[in-house]
Amino acid sequence: MIRTDTPGHPNIVFFMVDQLSAKWLEAARNGVCPTPNLDRLAGRGTTFTHAISSNPVCCPTRATIATGLTTRGHGVLENGYDLDPNLPTFMQALQKAGWRTGALGKVHFRAHFAGLWPDCHPYGFDVTHMTEDSRGGEWLEWVEQNHPEHFEAVLATIWSVEISDFEHHGAKKENLRKRIKAIRSRYQWATPEFPKNTAEVYPLPFPEEVSQTAWITNHALEFLRQTPAEQPLYAHISYVQPHDPSCPPADYLDRVNTTAIPAPVPAEWTQDPNAPGYFKDKHPEQGDWKYKRHLYFADICHLDHQLGRILDALEESGRLDNTYIFFLADHGELLFDHGFCGKEERHYDACIRVPLIISGPGVKCGATCEQIVQLEDICPTVLDMTAQSLPPMPKMGPYLPIPQEEIPILPGRSLLPLCKGEVPSDWRDAAYCESYNVICSYDPTNWARTIRTKQFRYTFYPCGGGEQMFDLRKDPDEQHNRVADPNYADIRRELRDRLMELIVMQDYPKTRRNLFALGVH
Repeated sequence: MIRTDTPGHPNIVFFMVDQLSAKWLEAARNGVCPTPNLDRLAGRGTTFTHAISSNPVCCPTRATIATGLTTRGHGVLENGYDLDPNLPTFMQALQKAGWRTGALGKVHFRAHFAGLWPDCHPYGFDVTHMTEDSRGGEWLEWVEQNHPEHFEAVLATIWSVEISDFEHHGAKKENLRKRIKAIRSRYQWATPEFPKNTAEVYPLPFPEEVSQTAWITNHALEFLRQTPAEQPLYAHISYVQPHDPSCPPADYLDRVNTTAIPAPVPAEWTQDPNAPGYFKDKHPEQGDWKYKRHLYFADICHLDHQLGRILDALEESGRLDNTYIFFLADHGELLFDHGFCGKEERHYDACIRVPLIISGPGVKCGATCEQIVQLEDICPTVLDMTAQSLPPMPKMGPYLPIPQEEIPILPGRSLLPLCKGEVPSDWRDAAYCESYNVICSYDPTNWARTIRTKQFRYTFYPCGGGEQMFDLRKDPDEQHNRVADPNYADIRRELRDRLMELIVMQDYPKTRRNLFALGVH
């Protein structure tokens, strides 16, 4: 066994949430709701203010985090693709080197609608206890066995009934799809206490201890406590919330300062004569934005409480000082900003900029890093922290005159120097972001491509879709599209040229998918 106090063998803990914007976490910490444990983590580590999701939707981003590859490198273009387990992941590297690895909660390396029991062991996990957006599988069976009095209320919250496993669920092979549809058709979401409830926004209709969120934390604590003290661990603790539907435990609503909830940024594109054609058939989202934001922030409070449970467990076990902790999200949530909810191809700030806090040995405490980072940097960071590496690219013969160990493997870079307060002179000054199709579309005009610097965000929509360009220093709310402004003509050309180069470089380093060897004659 490897001792946890051996230099070079730290523990790694991911505390990952789904669909949380950096913007909303900043608002929470600035007075909308208490976040004592996130504040505690930030005080022990470095907060990154410009972390950009390079494909703001679940499956592609999570594949990027695990492999360190770009979207085109791993091939998970959008939700609906499986991540190929033959591609190396940092989890596999840690597992091979002696770390005990656990997947607790939402992993989403497999296509959501493929089934309720995704097997993530091949990606490098020793232990898995998984529950995802579908709310089926292990958590649902646990509810049925341990809290049968709440089973029907839980079924009412299931929206993805198209998954075929619901037709023959559990030992009795019950057709839950039919049952769920019947329950949802008659379920009364609005209550005297919460008259604004809908099927998309509601406090949980069952106790907090039955929630997915609490279930994930309980399994994470079990994993931490059952890992031998002398063995390093990697815990991938990943929550479904605050992904919609917004459904925190009712007790957490009172913790939100509703008077401090910011109003949505207006849908500027409705009055923009130069708005991309992509927006021509769109309409601003209608709904009670304040109630939805209220519950979204209540979910942040609940997640903050879970983080406290994890931090306490690490401290009680004596592991905390030798543990790198990542607080991160896969992508953001517009939450009625610019007239939209959700994420994907609307590359506004609330969609693509995500929270990232890293704490651990040697990390600068209470620091803020304003360098532009991408989620491609997470994998090389973990490898750097643990002194591990991915397998080199396969090479055969003398035809490629580069030593195998010098062939580039990953596009990202370790964040560890930035965590220590160092800024490499050649650090990137721009991030790249791309989107393909949403779940209900097969239209390439959705294929947004974006370059974002600290001052500008330029987005190109193909097939006549048009362009957006915002001066973020003068216009942080992205209200004035400068694409046709003659004062910005030179900047627009420069950003467009730089975007073209970033698009090309998404295929570098070369993908190892189906690769036999480089340099084969």
